[in-house]
Amino acid sequence: MKAHIDMDARLKEAADEVDVLLELQSEGEDMVAELSEQITTLTEIVDDAELRMILGGKHDPNNAILTIHSGSGGTESQDWAQMLYRMYTRYAERKGFKMDVIDFQPGDEAGIKSVTVLMEGDYAYGYLKAETGVHRLVRISPFDANSRRHTSFASVLSVPEIDDDIDIEINEKDLRVDTYRSSGAGGQHVNTTDSAVRITHLPTGTVVCCQNERSQIKNRDVAMKVLKSRLYELELEKQRKQHEKLAGEKKEISWGSQIRSYVLHPYRMIKDHRTNFETGNVDPVLDGDLDSFIREYLVMSASGKGR
Repeated sequence: MKAHIDMDARLKEAADEVDVLLELQSEGEDMVAELSEQITTLTEIVDDAELRMILGGKHDPNNAILTIHSGSGGTESQDWAQMLYRMYTRYAERKGFKMDVIDFQPGDEAGIKSVTVLMEGDYAYGYLKAETGVHRLVRISPFDANSRRHTSFASVLSVPEIDDDIDIEINEKDLRVDTYRSSGAGGQHVNTTDSAVRITHLPTGTVVCCQNERSQIKNRDVAMKVLKSRLYELELEKQRKQHEKLAGEKKEISWGSQIRSYVLHPYRMIKDHRTNFETGNVDPVLDGDLDSFIREYLVMSASGKGR
């Protein structure tokens, strides 16, 4: 409810500002530049409001837990995972989301093996659910002395942070809990005790890690919250597949399917394979300007053509 009130306030404030500028323009003041800028702002707020109307899922308003894993390919894929991490960090800054690192596994030589972050903000999950899937990069490798073209893969998983009042039964006998020494990028989150926690849910094989707190107890609490969210998403996915089976739908829906390609050589283009939306202006996208891709996916999903 607060998010809707805030959106209404932003719309009213932007519209009032346009009215004031129009009045000044009618009185002979040159307000063309200011009007153009304010109308752009108003348009962006209206677009955002329209997306909020589409986001009607139960957990769309929730925070998001976002995990990036590098694919096979060693340093190439680990560097690509690092690029995606930067892209989502910039996206969070654009949207005003708070971003907390839960777990960070650096690459062997460069990049990252995996990272899990909590994105806190209105409708963070509603937006970032569009990013779940495998992301493919084609480029001239900066790590290849012969400057050959390489293809790298990394997976992204977004799940909603689940409220404490949702009951997900987790039996202690189904868990394997390991502790280890924290390690992070550039020495962050590093300490000399085994405070980091890795929890494996044996029935599903789901593994979660947390090392952002100094206390092992706090890390375990955060890891359990992430596990709860992952298991909840797994249950929802089972229900979705069952509904599609009953409806006779042939199309397989899997979070692991390739969703987007980022081509930097021999031409420059980013294409979403679910919506066919593409752009040749790749730099802003890699710098976090994901709104167009996310919008296309959400509109497609709302029309019943996608997941």
